[in-house]
Amino acid sequence: MTFGSPSPFSAVAIATAPAPVRPRKLHRGHFAFMRALVQGVDTRVSWNQYLRIDGEHDDTRTVRKTIAWLRDEFAAAARRWHRHGAARLVLVDLATVTDAGAEMPRLDDYIADRGLEDFSQAEQLAAYEAEYGNATQRKSRRARLLARQLETLRWLEELVAEPPRADDEVAAWLHPDLAERLGRAGIRTLGALIARINGLGSVWYRDLAGIGATKAARMVDWLRAHEATIGESVGSHALVRKGSLSAARLQAVVPRATGIVPLDKLIVPAALSGSDGLYRLPQQLCLMAASNDHEAILAWIRAKRGPASPSRSSTVDASMAAGLAGVGTLSHTQRAYLKEAERFLLWAIVQRQKPLSSMTLEDCSAYRDFLIDPQPAALWCGARARARWSPMWRPFEGPLSASAQRRAIAILKSLYRFLTDQCYLRGNPFAAVSLPRGSQGMDVGRSFTEAQWTFIRAELEALPDHSAHRRLKFALSLLYGTGLRISEAVAARVADLRWKTYGDANEGKVEVWELSVVGKGGKERYVPVSPAIVAELQSYLVSRGFPAEFGGVPARAHLLGRATDMADRAAWSPAARAPLDPLAGIGKATLHDQLKVFFTTCAGKLQASDPTGAARLAKASAHWMRHTHGSHAVAAGMDIKVVQQNLGHASLATTTRYTTSEARRRATETAKLWDAQLPARAKSSGR
Repeated sequence: MTFGSPSPFSAVAIATAPAPVRPRKLHRGHFAFMRALVQGVDTRVSWNQYLRIDGEHDDTRTVRKTIAWLRDEFAAAARRWHRHGAARLVLVDLATVTDAGAEMPRLDDYIADRGLEDFSQAEQLAAYEAEYGNATQRKSRRARLLARQLETLRWLEELVAEPPRADDEVAAWLHPDLAERLGRAGIRTLGALIARINGLGSVWYRDLAGIGATKAARMVDWLRAHEATIGESVGSHALVRKGSLSAARLQAVVPRATGIVPLDKLIVPAALSGSDGLYRLPQQLCLMAASNDHEAILAWIRAKRGPASPSRSSTVDASMAAGLAGVGTLSHTQRAYLKEAERFLLWAIVQRQKPLSSMTLEDCSAYRDFLIDPQPAALWCGARARARWSPMWRPFEGPLSASAQRRAIAILKSLYRFLTDQCYLRGNPFAAVSLPRGSQGMDVGRSFTEAQWTFIRAELEALPDHSAHRRLKFALSLLYGTGLRISEAVAARVADLRWKTYGDANEGKVEVWELSVVGKGGKERYVPVSPAIVAELQSYLVSRGFPAEFGGVPARAHLLGRATDMADRAAWSPAARAPLDPLAGIGKATLHDQLKVFFTTCAGKLQASDPTGAARLAKASAHWMRHTHGSHAVAAGMDIKVVQQNLGHASLATTTRYTTSEARRRATETAKLWDAQLPARAKSSGR
């Protein structure tokens, strides 16, 4: 722009817009932008280069307020150093000082226009000065102001400009709106912001209210521009969509180390490997080839059996292959056991600085107490479901519940019992560790009442008709009618469902559908499936494109399949662009999340009429369906042993808890009835 043209950022334009109060620091980009502004450089170019973190240049109001704030900050800094003239100078908008250059013709043009060619040079200059002398002075004055402003800006920059540092508050550098939104999510410093970006990748902003892709991109660009002084950098993996990253690239995000890292990243010092553990038996007496504690853990994991899940999360991916070579596809049991072994090994190496094979009773008791409250929390605990490739991964989410503590200790007892039986160790230090106190066994209270189940069914029928909802309807019927674990449900295929006939003409034939299920410990059982559920399955399979005749459905088809209309409902999703395999199943996490969202939605609709019931529904998960099946089956009069066999409980005592729960429910409901009746009777009898 020319100096003579009106400026949209002039002092007049911003006089009525007071500068915002911001606890922000000044960096060299602020001064570079203002130097460009006073010299007349295109404002859009300089804004996008230095200050785009504050917003887009098209947002004229933001640009004006930012310029006003900068001038005020520069003036305040000059006054702090008692340079009041400099303070007044930086507040001057040169766009308001007329540029006479456009009004003054060149001397040669002036001479030709006025016909002064025959006059002497002195006469020509005198005439020119007489006509344009004031404009010349104005031009000279403006040039002097520009030079003085630039010199003042250079002086102030050396005096007050600061480089961003990792431990600086985000409010010191980012727009107040951004800083406030980050603060609500617990992101207080630039280092914490970079840690989140690196930990979650390109979608780091998705659960931050008021921060979308554009604002997130501005922040990332600004952080990368200042990474030299911040001392931390945004990783290249966080600049692209995670789906386009190879396993090797994700594996490289967190380097292998001796610290709180996943088992496949853990570098165990030779002295802590267990090769010479205090309680190791001689290798020639050992019944397995493991020569150190890590190899012994993997041998224990391989020895565990269970149904493998079709979900991607259950497969040892390339990022774990190096650390868990030879384990292959993990069952749900193996994953649970591996998680507890990983936690204990990390604690032994990092916190106790001892190998697993040197742990004593006192060490194991200390670990039991550690589970109550893992400290220091910043080192051991993180948010739920952080990926193993992420720097934000931690082995714990926080203190373990009493039931989780008992499960962890029971699994570690199993580990050491295995190591002792295989003559790897002399004994089991966990054998004498008592289980944490608390109610024993499963919480059968985590089930729906008959009324709640009726409400859920009504909400289910009201859902819009698309493939994910059709799957949800059948899944709930299947889980309610069979009591399957969620892992068993997603693993079930058409080949597992068979029509069986029992008995003969003399004793009476019984025909029934049965589902073959491989449960915990690799144990197979057969669960009766009602004709109504099979009819629902046939209808659901037809909606997935299979023949109406049940016998024409491929045996490999999963009972619960992937959504078939993703391209229509969510074309933006990577899943919509992936080729659809009609035979493929879904992962445990997919079904769990869909059920969780549905139950939460139901809770919201129930809140007004039944707050207590809504609170229970909000806590519900997929496993509630298994407890609901058991409780409702017992209440309907089903033989307790039949319920035990259908659920696959190893002990009848486990199933008997449903009987106790039902008896308690009957007693409670009866007491409510008579508590309501007795006062009325007493009143009518005149007592």
